[in-house]
Amino acid sequence: MALSGLDIYKLLPKTNCRECGFPTCLAFAMQLAKKAVELGRCPYLSPEAKATLEESSLAPIRLITFGKDKKIELGNETVLFRHEDKFYHPTAVGFIIDDNLSDKEIEERLDRINRLKFERIGQLLEPELVAIRQNADKKRFVEVLKIISQKIDLSFVLMSSDIDSQKEALSCVADKKPLVHPQGKENLQEFAKLAQEFKVPLVVCSSDLEEMSHLTKALKKQGWEDLILDITAKSLTEEIWNLTQIRRLALKKKDRSFGYPTLMVVDEKDPYLETIKAADYIAKYASIVLMQGTQPWQILSLLTLRQNIYSDPQKPLQIEPKVYPVGQVNEKSPVLVTTNFSLTYYTVLGEVEASRIPSYIMSVDTEGMSVLTAWAAEKFTPDKISSSIESFGVKNLVRHNRLVIPGYVAVMSGDLEEKSGWQVIVGPKEASGIPAFLKNLTRTGVG
Repeated sequence: MALSGLDIYKLLPKTNCRECGFPTCLAFAMQLAKKAVELGRCPYLSPEAKATLEESSLAPIRLITFGKDKKIELGNETVLFRHEDKFYHPTAVGFIIDDNLSDKEIEERLDRINRLKFERIGQLLEPELVAIRQNADKKRFVEVLKIISQKIDLSFVLMSSDIDSQKEALSCVADKKPLVHPQGKENLQEFAKLAQEFKVPLVVCSSDLEEMSHLTKALKKQGWEDLILDITAKSLTEEIWNLTQIRRLALKKKDRSFGYPTLMVVDEKDPYLETIKAADYIAKYASIVLMQGTQPWQILSLLTLRQNIYSDPQKPLQIEPKVYPVGQVNEKSPVLVTTNFSLTYYTVLGEVEASRIPSYIMSVDTEGMSVLTAWAAEKFTPDKISSSIESFGVKNLVRHNRLVIPGYVAVMSGDLEEKSGWQVIVGPKEASGIPAFLKNLTRTGVG
């Protein structure tokens, strides 16, 4: 729990010795509250006060990092609701591969997983994890792990309740820093020692919140706090309740025993139900979601949802304001005007590409606002568009002086023509109408 400057001051020696570099202990306390100085600058702090202040400076949800080439960071969240600040570390999405599958089945699944890469509004969306779940003996578990490690560059989750199998598997991929999932509470103390030995995070399993609290407290006393909580329960309702309560207890009640990232396993044969459950977990605070389905429609929908939830609501996704050529443009190519809001731009881009009419898209700086929002906020105005035409050198790109504006801002066409000196053509209101509009434009000889 973060302490105020006055709370910190009460824990300081109050000698005003100035050895910390500040004239008074109160001044030092105020800087500590802002995290502008280090606690160690006070030479006379009691051990008790130091422990209290160090505890208060910790994040309410511990930051857990694992993986090697593509490190995964989870936790360190500070709010229940995104509008209060933002969510920092997106849910890691992964796939379960059972070791009782044949080599051919495993390779087919890995091929599908490797193809699950999507680009949306300028960002690459892809899963992060593959989990190897033990159903056979130790030899097969390690054998499957070796097959997967040669064919995929994602981070690993080792799902096995057999500590010998886990130890041998960890020895094979220790450098990849996998996540150890014991799939239960048995021998948890031994698994904690194993996690400490290999310096990897450990999953703690329980469907009961009170029991989970006891388990994490015991592991903390044992000296290991790199934990992830698996709170999988009997029903979706109970699981969502548990995920919400863990987040609330950590953030609002400052209960350190729940201050860890969470993991959910989706075991559903119906791909639609599986996707719905995974989406619920992503929306309600799960840090890791593991599932069986690898269909592109499943993963694209989940990664899109995740992208939307973990985008900073106070900072709209923006592209660089400039003129973008689409296709083999020439001096006769149409010039379309839009804003620099990423979703707007990439929607327009997709439709222009679909039209197969080489065109220029001029992205005006509207501070990441969409067309109507920017127009209402006076960020997408005739003056702004006119100055963009000049600064981007559009006159040097085409020999005509025709400009296509979105249909929703047709009201500005007269004023824009007067201020820019360009002929303004009002385009469709919806981006879906762009292909037909451009084809008609070039057919009539206007473009």
